[in-house]
Amino acid sequence: MKLVILDRDGVINEDSKEFIKTPAEWRPLPGSVEAIARLTAGGFTVTVATNQSGLGRGLLDEPTLASIHRKMLEAVTSAGGRIAAIHYCPHLPEDRCDCRKPQPGLLREIAERFHTSLRAVPVIGDSGRDMEAARRVGARPMLVLTGSGRKALADLSDREHLEVYDDLGAAADRLLAERSGAA
Repeated sequence: MKLVILDRDGVINEDSKEFIKTPAEWRPLPGSVEAIARLTAGGFTVTVATNQSGLGRGLLDEPTLASIHRKMLEAVTSAGGRIAAIHYCPHLPEDRCDCRKPQPGLLREIAERFHTSLRAVPVIGDSGRDMEAARRVGARPMLVLTGSGRKALADLSDREHLEVYDDLGAAADRLLAERSGAA
């Protein structure tokens, strides 16, 4: 199995400082669902690991989050792709849980679910939190410049072994080229 872990907001869909609180607010970034479809067709098992503190803040409830994720899954399925699992952290930053990125808990949950090591597994995100969580489990940090990516790149002091791509489509193209031996 070839696993890839994606952040949600700013990678797959438009991000919002006000949080994505309803299905109507969930809008895919250009080319993102098609990139997931290409990864699926290329033999990747696509998963999502996302901080969703809007739950802990009371901005949305579990059924609404499930509806948002249903909309995302339907968009991906319509494009010919598949997301095998969505793992999310509902906690606030001050809760100091192990699942809120940059902590590695969500990524470890995915590893347990799929009975696999995270060594060199691509983790595609748009924040320093995503990159740090990837590093903590020995995964492969891949930063996209959509969402908060440009700001994250400017703020990151540790860029060693960091790959940077314009968007999810460009990161997917790189992974697919490697898989086919063209890279």
